[in-house]
Amino acid sequence: FPVTAYSSIAHRISGVVLFIAIAGLLWMLDSSLSSESGFEQVGALLQHPLAKLILWGVLSALLYHLVAGIRHLLMDAGIGEGLESGLLGAKIVLILSAVLIVLLGVWIW
Repeated sequence: FPVTAYSSIAHRISGVVLFIAIAGLLWMLDSSLSSESGFEQVGALLQHPLAKLILWGVLSALLYHLVAGIRHLLMDAGIGEGLESGLLGAKIVLILSAVLIVLLGVWIW
C-alpha cells in the first residue's frame, strides 16, 4: 500500500476507536462531576498503569484523528490535492502524529 492508504486507514480506525471510547469517557466525566468521592475514584482509577495505557491509546487516537482531519480540511480547501503533495501530506501526518503521541506518553507517565 502507498503511505496515503495507511494514513487513510489509520484515520478511519482512530475514528472507530474514538466512537467506542466515548462511552467510557462520558462515564468518567459523569462520575467525576457527581460528587467529590466520584472525582477521587476516577482519579484513583487513572493512576493504575492499565488505565494509563488505555487512556494513552484513546488520546493517541484523538491526536491522530485531529491531525489527519486538519489535513483533510486543507485538502477540501484545495491545498495538497495533487499526487506528490498528497504523499507529502500523508507523511507529515504520520510523522507529526508520532511525535505528538510520544510527547503525550511522556506527559501521561
